[in-house]
Amino acid sequence: MSLEFPSKSANEGFARTAAACFAAQLDPTLEELEDLKTAVSEAVTNCIVHAYPKSIGKIRLKARLSENGMLEIAVKDWGVGIPNVEQAMVPLYTTGGEERSGMGFTIMESFMDTLKVRSSSGRGTTVTMRKKIKQRGDGEQ
Repeated sequence: MSLEFPSKSANEGFARTAAACFAAQLDPTLEELEDLKTAVSEAVTNCIVHAYPKSIGKIRLKARLSENGMLEIAVKDWGVGIPNVEQAMVPLYTTGGEERSGMGFTIMESFMDTLKVRSSSGRGTTVTMRKKIKQRGDGEQ
């Protein structure tokens, strides 16, 4: 699945819902769906707030499934980029002003199995998150 949308705050809910609907084919638990939606919200919000601080830009959400139940979500922007990814991933670090918590990447890491951030100043950022959706067998609810 691939979606592109403007970096407007109203589209954060659209992105999280679209990702959850796509993931639903794996029959995730409600907890897994909520984790996924939260991580996608954080990634998209980062694009809106940090990648395009003074303009509206484009965000791409891609999702794919592998046969073993692995869900991969990539959120890409073509914004200002992150000069120092390692520093940006430190809890409480933010460039978004005092109203921002600086916990976005930490939240994504806690709800997903893996998180990879690639960025280039002036060219944008791609956040790739993976989560294994547990396969529920007979007798498990």
